[in-house]
Amino acid sequence: MGGDAVFLVKGVTKRYGNRTVLDDVSLDIRRGEILGLIGASGAGKTTLLHLLVGFVPSSAGEIVLREQTQIGPLDHNVLAQQRRISRLYGFASQVPSFYERLTVLENLDYFGHMYGLSDGAIRKNAETLLHLMELKPSAHLLAQHLSGGMRRRLDIACALVHDPQILILDEPTADLDPVLRAHVWEVVKHLNARGTTVILSSHHLLDLDAICSRIAILKDGKLVAVDTPEALKSRYNRSQELLIETFPGNYEQIIRKLREDRITGIARSGTGLAIRTESPEAVLPRVMAVLKRQGESLLDLKLGKPNLDNVFVTIYREPTVVPTRPPAGGLGELR
Repeated sequence: MGGDAVFLVKGVTKRYGNRTVLDDVSLDIRRGEILGLIGASGAGKTTLLHLLVGFVPSSAGEIVLREQTQIGPLDHNVLAQQRRISRLYGFASQVPSFYERLTVLENLDYFGHMYGLSDGAIRKNAETLLHLMELKPSAHLLAQHLSGGMRRRLDIACALVHDPQILILDEPTADLDPVLRAHVWEVVKHLNARGTTVILSSHHLLDLDAICSRIAILKDGKLVAVDTPEALKSRYNRSQELLIETFPGNYEQIIRKLREDRITGIARSGTGLAIRTESPEAVLPRVMAVLKRQGESLLDLKLGKPNLDNVFVTIYREPTVVPTRPPAGGLGELR
């Protein structure tokens, strides 16, 4: 384990009484990536994020944060060196941590001073963040009067005011509408493009599919898979879906004619027909031949590729199988 890792999670277990929340989790989190944590409620996502920064101690194992310095990498145990590592990360939890009776700008000023920044650095960083988070028109508004989306953006801004190398987000788009959700993801991509390592959890799997470098999947407290979204989709859900719509649409007859080994499933879907197969390039000519013989005119044809939702369902339907060891794996203007 190691390489260009920013976090090294080594055999970490977390118990609360008789309940094991995380069980022997090992993971390298790579510098500069966007790592998404997914899993059902109670799978251990928030617990793992809290362990990464030493908010709670592990019951077994060790977590190391690797800092890049001018003299080379320095490893810090997150529990033993809390004070030193706190400047290296920003954390935005599910529950906002800013102060309701301070304005947006006052919150940024407060958290900047908490991290020991100078007044000049705070002013510069706050100006950058107000622009980045589209909060400048609300700079002097009390936080308690912000909308849900603005509150989420302020919380992320407070986590970034000291220009950390790592940003950790726990359900950053929870309870946001699709437009606000898209804006948060754009901010995340922008920060990552500037060099910030991002670690986040979310139930919006299709969004994670689009932005994450890798996905880590937790099930029953175990880390069952870590890989790129494309590799996970290829490994756990090779079937693709041909969606066809025809006229006059005698689909029952088409279904009877299309029974063959390479088709793993076929059923009505809305106004058309859904055909599941691992070999769409081989099945499609057969489909077209059947449609021609049946006198059907093709109105629409789509190929639906597997997504993370499919992977999630597949993994959670199967018995938990844990690999021997899972694969190992700045804001620019801020000062």
